[in-house]
Amino acid sequence: MSKKKSIVAVKVIGGNIQKALSRFKRKVKDSEHLLEYRKRQEFVKPSVKKRRLKQIAIHQQKLYDIANKDD
Repeated sequence: MSKKKSIVAVKVIGGNIQKALSRFKRKVKDSEHLLEYRKRQEFVKPSVKKRRLKQIAIHQQKLYDIANKDD
């Protein structure tokens, strides 16, 4: 599992809600709460995870081979 994530909170200073909202959005994005939420929406079997990682590795290797073909 992942580390325990802290709660995201922002204080509204001087009644400026727009600035506080933009700070809140930035903090949520940086804390990766939404990524964790989306990841937990659906169970992915370990074999599917492994297959996906293998596909990504193959794709990256092909790109590497194309970039270094001149050597």
